[in-house]
Order: sequence, then C-alpha cells, then structure tokens
Amino acid sequence: MSLAPRLDLRQSQSLVMTPQLQQAIKLLALSNLEIETFIAEELEKNPLLDAGGEEPSDAPLEPPEIETVRDGPADAGELLRDGAGSGEAALDVDFASDTFHHDSAADGIGGLDGTLAATGAAGTGSEDGPDFENFTQSSVSLADHLSAQAGTAIAGPDLFIAQHLIDQIDETGYLTIPLLDVADRLGVPLARVEAVLATIQTFDPTGVGARNLAECIALQAKEADRYDPAMARLIDNLDLVAKGDRARLKRICGVDDEDLTDMIRELRDYDPKPGCRYGGEPAAAVVPDIFVARRGDGWAVEINSATLPRLLVNRAYYVELSGGKQDKASKTWLSDCLASANWLVKALDQRQRTIIKVSSEIVKQQEAFFLKGVAHLKPLTLRQVAEAIEMHESTVSRVTSNKYLSCARGLFELKYFFTSAIQSADGGDAVSAEAVKSAIKALIAAEDPKKILSDDTLVDLLREKGFDIARRTVAKYRESLGIGSSVQRRRQKALEATD
Repeated sequence: MSLAPRLDLRQSQSLVMTPQLQQAIKLLALSNLEIETFIAEELEKNPLLDAGGEEPSDAPLEPPEIETVRDGPADAGELLRDGAGSGEAALDVDFASDTFHHDSAADGIGGLDGTLAATGAAGTGSEDGPDFENFTQSSVSLADHLSAQAGTAIAGPDLFIAQHLIDQIDETGYLTIPLLDVADRLGVPLARVEAVLATIQTFDPTGVGARNLAECIALQAKEADRYDPAMARLIDNLDLVAKGDRARLKRICGVDDEDLTDMIRELRDYDPKPGCRYGGEPAAAVVPDIFVARRGDGWAVEINSATLPRLLVNRAYYVELSGGKQDKASKTWLSDCLASANWLVKALDQRQRTIIKVSSEIVKQQEAFFLKGVAHLKPLTLRQVAEAIEMHESTVSRVTSNKYLSCARGLFELKYFFTSAIQSADGGDAVSAEAVKSAIKALIAAEDPKKILSDDTLVDLLREKGFDIARRTVAKYRESLGIGSSVQRRRQKALEATD
C-alpha cells in the first residue's frame, strides 16, 4: 500500500438545491405580512421589479441570449440548472439537513364568485368608518407621563435619580430593580433613593412605582383614604385572599363577615397593573392570509390579496436598458436581474397556488366544523392532508406555519385544524381533542357553584357524551384552557358570591 500522495478522480451523484429553490421553499413558511416585507426589499434591490396593478403576461420574459430546448424528459440536474422550482413538485421536498428542517409538526373547490368579504379582514372597512386600531393606541407612554410629572415635582440631582428609577419601571407600573442596586450604581445614599421613589409613588396613575402587588394596592388604598389597620392586614395577606380562606382573614383582620365582604369588594376596585393604561406597544391585529366563505353547495377559498402587492416585471425598462451600449459586466448584471425578477414572480404565484391547495383540502376535511362548529372538528394530521394532495408532509407543515384562516366562525390559525384523536366510548369514530376541550369548557361553565365538578366527575360526564378519556387527560386539557382545579374554582365562586 503506497503512502505517497496522489490524485484520484471520483464520480458521484447528488441532489443540489439552488439558492432560488431554497428561497422558494422558505417563502412557504412566511405569512402574507412577512412576504410583503420580503417583496419591499426585493423592489429596492431589483430595478426590473415593479409593484403595479397591471395584469402580468403568462410567460416571463427570458433573456434573448438564453434559449432552452429539451427534446426528452429532463433529469434532476437539468431542472435545477434551469431554475426549476416554479412547479408544485419542486417545492414539495423533504429536508433533513440543518439548513432545511421541518418548521413545525403541528377537492377541488369551485371557482370564486368574486372577492370574498371576511370578518376581521384588514382593509375591508369603509373609508368613512372609524379606525378601531387607533383606539388601542396611547399617545403618551408611561415613561413620558412619569417624566413630565417628575420635571415639575423634582429638581436638581434628585431629578436624575428619579429619571433613572422611571427607566426601571416596566409597562405595568412596577419597579423592577432593588433600590440598593440603584444607590450603589448612582453612588448616593439609599435613604435619598427611597425619598425620590416615595415622590414618584405619588404620581399618576396611583400605584405606580410599587415593588410588589401588596405595595401597589396599599398605595391606592392610601389615596382613597381607606388604609386603616384592618385593610393593611388584609393587604399583607393577599395569598389568603387568593385562596378564599375567609375564616383566617377574619381572625387576622379582626372583622366580621360583613366587613370582610366590603373590604374584599373594595380590593377588587383597585388596579393591580396601573401602568397598563399608558404606553406600551399597541397590540397588532392578526391579518388573515386566507378567506373561506360559503358559496352555494360548496366553499370559496381565496388568498388575502390586500396584503400582497402585485409584482410585475418591467419589460419596457429591460428593453430600454438592453438596447444601449453595455459592457460584459453590465449585461451579466441585467440578465441576473431579469432572471431573479422572473423567478420571484413565478415563486410567489406557486406559493399562492400551494397555499390554496392545502387550505382547500383542510376545508374539505373539516367541512363539519365550518357548518356546525368546534364540536364537530375531526382528528386530522399533516400526513392525511399531504397524502390527499400528493405533497410531502413537510410542505404542508410549511404552508400551515404562521397562516391564519378567516371564516364565518372567526379567525383561526391553520394549525388549529390539526388535532389528535380521542377514542369514542361507544366504539364509533374518534373525535378531535379540540372537540373534547370544547365539551370540558361547556360543562365547567354550566356547573352549579354549590356543586363544583371534579375531574373524576368530568370524566364520567364526558363518557356519557361518548368521549373515552382518562382523568389525567381531562386535567391536562382543563389546564390548557386556563381553568383552575375544582378547589380553586370553589374558592373563586365563594369570593364572587361576596359581590
């Protein structure tokens, strides 16, 4: 065996993804708003792209010096070299590498009769109607509001301390840093920082600058002139209030049932998060990506085009630029811009077709939900949809990622329609986990305050409805719905009864 270096030639085959095809697949996982941002960036980079209202021609313009002729079927290498990826099969690829991974695991429908109007759709309101989004926005942030008050109530070096403390107050109005850390950082006595904080705690809104819930409530009680010894002891024992332990509270506060009821009612009038009425980032409304509406005996499924600007290839500009004198680098650059523009238009069109295809299959599989509600939601997996539309499971996963569907029943994430199966107690068809959650929520909402339903009782009631489900599963679903245990609900009902 020779140990000397040598040159060897080896021949092998491998499937290589072009950057364009990689980007086309990544586009599937983006929402319409993310696509809008992506298109805006491409418009800035590529002079041959225009956002307009004209109808683009069916065939993208090819560079005059490139001509593709293929007599027989193309192999994988030819498809990739020629920029294939405009077809559904090209996007329907399983990626197991680090670069391409599963984003998550969470029949044909007749033509549209026109633009669909969807509940909650952006841009569907009248121009003369109110802009409800503005109602959620505050013109002044909490920090600005407090700084303005500090400028009139505090002066000199204390104003610098006050501004530092205001910067450490979160959006709910609580101070998030220990005063000792502030004193050490600024090199001032702790007593001076405490004095400045005491001044800030007199600012509007009442309760701002508190370091915990008890202090926040106490500040509001003092402002209302209701901070007597009994109320002070009640505020110091908010954990017992949460537990509904009225017997211990009466002993600690030294009051009777009537007084305790009045004190608890008064506690509920205070704001536990006084800063929330100011500032903070306005809540962004979810914009649907797909509209679904009933049309005769079928369903109409449409992409929300309001968030997708029409993208065109500026052919006139290309002809104008290519007609002049150009060097080799300029000609190459112009050809690259044209190829990139053609690819992007085809990729976006294919993305929409794929989303429509997946969404249509979801509507077909879950038609009972759209007609009758969540109780009729069927178990559904990504694999079932993928097999029905003859695509890979990873493609369906990407299409349903970060996409929302608007229908007559509300706004739902596409992944909402994929749920696990719960076996039927009577041996019938399995039911969706969401249907079981809906049944649990309905049973708890209708329970008698004097007869709170335990998890064991819920299991029996669900089996009467045909749901074969274990107690631990009931507890898991109940917690996922944000519903407390029977003990917690009993205490909550007792507190509500005091109102």
